[in-house]
Amino acid sequence: MINNSLRFDFITNSVVQDVTSLDSKNFHVNLLGGKNLTFDRFTITAPGDSVNTDGIHIGHSNGINIINSNIATGDDCISIGGASEQIRITNVRCGHGHGISVGSLGKTTDEFVSGIFVRNCTFYDTDNGVRIKTWPALHGGMASDMHFEDIMMKNVRNPIIIDQMYCPWNQCNPKLPSKVKISNVTFKNIRGSSATAVAVRLNCSSSFPCQKVELADINLTYRGKEGPVKSLCANVKPTLKGKLTPTIC
Repeated sequence: MINNSLRFDFITNSVVQDVTSLDSKNFHVNLLGGKNLTFDRFTITAPGDSVNTDGIHIGHSNGINIINSNIATGDDCISIGGASEQIRITNVRCGHGHGISVGSLGKTTDEFVSGIFVRNCTFYDTDNGVRIKTWPALHGGMASDMHFEDIMMKNVRNPIIIDQMYCPWNQCNPKLPSKVKISNVTFKNIRGSSATAVAVRLNCSSSFPCQKVELADINLTYRGKEGPVKSLCANVKPTLKGKLTPTIC
């Protein structure tokens, strides 16, 4: 049995606010089948090394707002699973876990995600900042219309990352490309510090290269021993606008 602290199943037209969750055994909040639901002023805390303690996990939901919250866990602050649309995350502070993730997608079935908006958020000491992740080799689907804007990174290992070779614990064949199609993605006004030299990593599928990816006004610095700050890209030709540090692709 999965020990989630709070479950919200098929809740519609509601506001949940002023909730604190501490040291959940698994997901702090699991949301399934929600529609027009707002989470406001959530405080979620777990140790940075605690396994699978996602702050808020969203699946099969539409019209979800997460606002004015502080989430520090050992896994994703917020994870957005398949069949989720019109998800808006605003003014969230995310700490010492895996950041905000769309996915992972394509492991067990074709999955579709669209209309993701992450704005005015801060990440500190996380493994990832804003991340889109899909499994290689397995199922297909589509992730589109995803926008990450006005974001501050503080000592984040992978501030901007698309990972279409997500394959932890060797649960798939990493040599076969992902079948999930990613399109219409913007990263805009993202600034701060990277904990590694590779501040931007766009690793798209060789079978279905990412389409319509835009980066604008990126300013990410690195002051460690691995050399100058840089980006790594595969199977994507992004549109570039404004001032960009590091140089993209």
